[in-house]
Amino acid sequence: MQWSLVVPVKSLARAKSRLADTADDAVRPDLALAFALDTVAAALACPAVADVAVVTDDLRAGRELAALGAAVVPDEPGAGLNAALAHAVAAVRAARAESAVAALNADLPALRPAELARVLERAAQFPRAFLPDAAAIGTTLLTAAPGRELRPAFGPDSRNRHRASGAVELRPAGVDSVRQDVDTGDDLRAALALGVGARTAATAARLLIAGQ
Repeated sequence: MQWSLVVPVKSLARAKSRLADTADDAVRPDLALAFALDTVAAALACPAVADVAVVTDDLRAGRELAALGAAVVPDEPGAGLNAALAHAVAAVRAARAESAVAALNADLPALRPAELARVLERAAQFPRAFLPDAAAIGTTLLTAAPGRELRPAFGPDSRNRHRASGAVELRPAGVDSVRQDVDTGDDLRAALALGVGARTAATAARLLIAGQ
Protein backbone atom coordinates (compact mmCIF):
# COMPACT_ATOMS: atom_id res chain seq x y z
CA MET A 1 0.00 0.00 0.00
CA GLN A 2 1.19 3.49 -0.87
CA TRP A 3 0.43 6.32 1.53
CA SER A 4 -0.22 10.03 1.30
CA LEU A 5 1.19 11.74 4.38
CA VAL A 6 -0.08 15.02 5.80
CA VAL A 7 2.33 16.93 8.01
CA PRO A 8 1.18 19.96 10.03
CA VAL A 9 3.68 22.79 10.54
CA LYS A 10 2.64 25.67 12.76
CA SER A 11 3.98 29.21 12.47
CA LEU A 12 7.71 29.00 13.12
CA ALA A 13 7.59 32.09 15.32
CA ARG A 14 5.23 30.27 17.71
CA ALA A 15 6.69 26.78 17.43
CA LYS A 16 8.41 24.78 20.15
CA SER A 17 7.81 27.13 23.07
CA ARG A 18 8.62 24.29 25.49
CA LEU A 19 12.21 24.38 24.22
CA ALA A 20 12.67 27.82 25.76
CA ASP A 21 15.04 26.40 28.37
CA THR A 22 17.23 24.98 25.60
CA ALA A 23 16.91 27.36 22.65
CA ASP A 24 16.28 31.09 22.77
CA ASP A 25 13.78 33.01 20.66
CA ALA A 26 16.34 33.58 17.90
CA VAL A 27 17.09 29.88 17.46
CA ARG A 28 13.75 28.14 18.07
CA PRO A 29 12.20 29.01 14.68
CA ASP A 30 15.29 27.64 12.92
CA LEU A 31 15.17 24.52 15.05
CA ALA A 32 11.46 23.93 14.36
CA LEU A 33 12.08 24.35 10.63
CA ALA A 34 15.05 21.97 10.75
CA PHE A 35 12.88 19.35 12.48
CA ALA A 36 10.23 19.69 9.78
CA LEU A 37 12.72 19.57 6.91
CA ASP A 38 14.43 16.45 8.24
CA THR A 39 11.07 14.81 8.94
CA VAL A 40 9.69 15.49 5.48
CA ALA A 41 12.92 14.53 3.73
CA ALA A 42 12.91 11.16 5.51
CA ALA A 43 9.22 10.64 4.77
CA LEU A 44 9.73 11.34 1.06
CA ALA A 45 12.57 8.80 1.05
CA CYS A 46 10.31 6.09 2.48
CA PRO A 47 9.30 3.53 -0.18
CA ALA A 48 5.79 3.26 1.28
CA VAL A 49 5.12 6.99 0.88
CA ALA A 50 3.66 8.20 -2.41
CA ASP A 51 3.59 11.88 -1.49
CA VAL A 52 3.66 14.35 1.38
CA ALA A 53 1.35 17.33 1.86
CA VAL A 54 2.41 19.93 4.41
CA VAL A 55 -0.38 22.04 5.89
CA THR A 56 0.96 25.42 6.98
CA ASP A 57 0.50 29.15 6.66
CA ASP A 58 4.15 29.87 7.41
CA LEU A 59 5.65 31.27 4.21
CA ARG A 60 9.24 30.34 5.01
CA ALA A 61 8.36 26.79 6.03
CA GLY A 62 6.12 26.34 3.01
CA ARG A 63 8.80 27.57 0.62
CA GLU A 64 11.56 25.36 1.99
CA LEU A 65 9.38 22.26 2.35
CA ALA A 66 8.06 22.69 -1.19
CA ALA A 67 11.66 22.76 -2.40
CA LEU A 68 12.07 19.27 -0.94
CA GLY A 69 9.14 18.02 -3.01
CA ALA A 70 6.23 18.34 -0.59
CA ALA A 71 2.91 19.81 -1.63
CA VAL A 72 1.84 22.77 0.51
CA VAL A 73 -1.77 23.14 1.64
CA PRO A 74 -2.75 26.45 3.26
CA ASP A 75 -4.35 26.15 6.68
CA GLU A 76 -7.62 27.69 5.56
CA PRO A 77 -9.67 26.64 8.60
CA GLY A 78 -7.24 28.35 10.98
CA ALA A 79 -8.95 26.43 13.77
CA GLY A 80 -6.16 24.40 15.28
CA LEU A 81 -4.21 21.24 14.57
CA ASN A 82 -7.02 18.74 14.08
CA ALA A 83 -8.99 21.02 11.77
CA ALA A 84 -5.82 21.65 9.75
CA LEU A 85 -5.21 17.92 9.37
CA ALA A 86 -8.80 17.22 8.32
CA HIS A 87 -8.53 20.01 5.75
CA ALA A 88 -5.26 18.63 4.35
CA VAL A 89 -6.72 15.12 4.08
CA ALA A 90 -9.71 16.52 2.20
CA ALA A 91 -7.34 18.29 -0.20
CA VAL A 92 -5.35 15.09 -0.78
CA ARG A 93 -8.47 13.03 -1.37
CA ALA A 94 -9.99 15.62 -3.68
CA ALA A 95 -7.25 14.61 -6.10
CA ARG A 96 -7.09 10.89 -5.17
CA ALA A 97 -10.30 9.85 -3.50
CA GLU A 98 -9.11 6.39 -2.47
CA SER A 99 -5.79 7.40 -0.92
CA ALA A 100 -4.58 5.76 2.26
CA VAL A 101 -3.65 8.73 4.42
CA ALA A 102 -1.53 9.27 7.51
CA ALA A 103 -0.92 12.29 9.71
CA LEU A 104 2.72 12.52 10.75
CA ASN A 105 4.20 14.91 13.31
CA ALA A 106 6.65 17.47 11.94
CA ASP A 107 9.05 17.13 14.87
CA LEU A 108 10.66 13.75 14.20
CA PRO A 109 14.20 14.82 13.28
CA ALA A 110 15.66 11.33 13.77
CA LEU A 111 13.09 9.71 11.45
CA ARG A 112 14.37 6.72 9.46
CA PRO A 113 12.60 5.85 6.19
CA ALA A 114 12.87 2.09 6.84
CA GLU A 115 11.31 2.42 10.29
CA LEU A 116 8.47 4.53 8.93
CA ALA A 117 7.88 1.89 6.25
CA ARG A 118 7.67 -0.78 8.96
CA VAL A 119 5.03 1.18 10.86
CA LEU A 120 2.99 1.88 7.73
CA GLU A 121 3.11 -1.76 6.70
CA ARG A 122 1.63 -2.70 10.05
CA ALA A 123 -0.94 0.10 9.89
CA ALA A 124 -2.17 -1.14 6.51
CA GLN A 125 -3.81 -4.08 8.31
CA PHE A 126 -6.34 -1.83 10.07
CA PRO A 127 -9.01 0.73 9.10
CA ARG A 128 -7.45 3.29 11.46
CA ALA A 129 -4.30 3.00 13.54
CA PHE A 130 -1.88 5.15 15.50
CA LEU A 131 1.62 5.08 16.93
CA PRO A 132 2.17 6.50 20.44
CA ASP A 133 5.08 8.80 21.06
CA ALA A 134 8.16 7.89 23.07
CA ALA A 135 6.55 9.21 26.25
CA ALA A 136 3.51 6.94 25.65
CA ILE A 137 1.20 9.93 26.13
CA GLY A 138 0.89 11.51 22.72
CA THR A 139 0.72 10.33 19.11
CA THR A 140 3.26 10.71 16.31
CA LEU A 141 1.37 8.95 13.50
CA LEU A 142 -2.33 8.39 12.78
CA THR A 143 -3.46 6.41 9.73
CA ALA A 144 -6.66 5.81 7.81
CA ALA A 145 -7.15 3.19 5.11
CA PRO A 146 -8.75 4.08 1.77
CA GLY A 147 -12.36 5.13 2.27
CA ARG A 148 -11.90 5.69 6.02
CA GLU A 149 -11.95 9.03 7.80
CA LEU A 150 -8.78 10.02 9.65
CA ARG A 151 -10.63 11.56 12.63
CA PRO A 152 -7.57 13.21 14.22
CA ALA A 153 -7.64 13.87 17.97
CA PHE A 154 -4.18 15.28 18.54
CA GLY A 155 -3.41 17.36 21.60
CA PRO A 156 -2.99 16.50 25.30
CA ASP A 157 -3.33 12.78 26.01
CA SER A 158 -3.89 11.99 22.34
CA ARG A 159 -2.80 8.39 22.82
CA ASN A 160 -5.85 7.68 24.97
CA ARG A 161 -8.11 9.79 22.77
CA HIS A 162 -7.10 7.99 19.60
CA ARG A 163 -7.48 4.63 21.29
CA ALA A 164 -10.94 5.64 22.56
CA SER A 165 -11.90 6.66 19.02
CA GLY A 166 -11.41 3.08 17.85
CA ALA A 167 -7.98 3.45 16.23
CA VAL A 168 -5.70 0.46 16.81
CA GLU A 169 -2.55 1.17 18.79
CA LEU A 170 0.52 -0.03 16.91
CA ARG A 171 3.38 -1.57 18.90
CA PRO A 172 6.07 -2.63 16.44
CA ALA A 173 9.59 -3.04 17.77
CA GLY A 174 12.57 -1.12 16.48
CA VAL A 175 10.79 2.06 15.39
CA ASP A 176 12.16 4.51 17.95
CA SER A 177 12.83 7.13 15.30
CA VAL A 178 9.12 7.30 14.43
CA ARG A 179 8.16 7.73 18.09
CA GLN A 180 10.78 10.28 19.18
CA ASP A 181 9.12 13.64 18.76
CA VAL A 182 10.76 16.73 20.22
CA ASP A 183 9.00 19.10 22.59
CA THR A 184 11.57 19.56 25.36
CA GLY A 185 15.31 19.69 25.82
CA ASP A 186 15.31 16.11 27.06
CA ASP A 187 13.43 15.06 23.92
CA LEU A 188 16.03 16.78 21.78
CA ARG A 189 18.84 15.00 23.59
CA ALA A 190 17.09 11.67 23.01
CA ALA A 191 16.67 12.45 19.31
CA LEU A 192 20.33 13.46 19.03
CA ALA A 193 21.30 10.16 20.62
CA LEU A 194 19.32 8.31 17.95
CA GLY A 195 20.95 10.36 15.23
CA VAL A 196 19.15 13.29 13.64
CA GLY A 197 19.06 14.60 10.10
CA ALA A 198 21.68 17.02 8.79
CA ARG A 199 19.59 20.16 9.20
CA THR A 200 18.73 19.45 12.81
CA ALA A 201 22.30 18.47 13.59
CA ALA A 202 23.62 21.74 12.19
CA THR A 203 21.08 23.86 14.06
CA ALA A 204 21.38 21.93 17.32
CA ALA A 205 25.16 22.40 17.22
CA ARG A 206 24.47 26.08 17.93
CA LEU A 207 22.89 25.08 21.25
CA LEU A 208 25.89 23.26 22.71
CA ILE A 209 23.63 20.79 24.52
CA ALA A 210 24.75 17.46 23.08
CA GLY A 211 27.11 16.74 25.92
CA GLN A 212 24.97 18.08 28.76
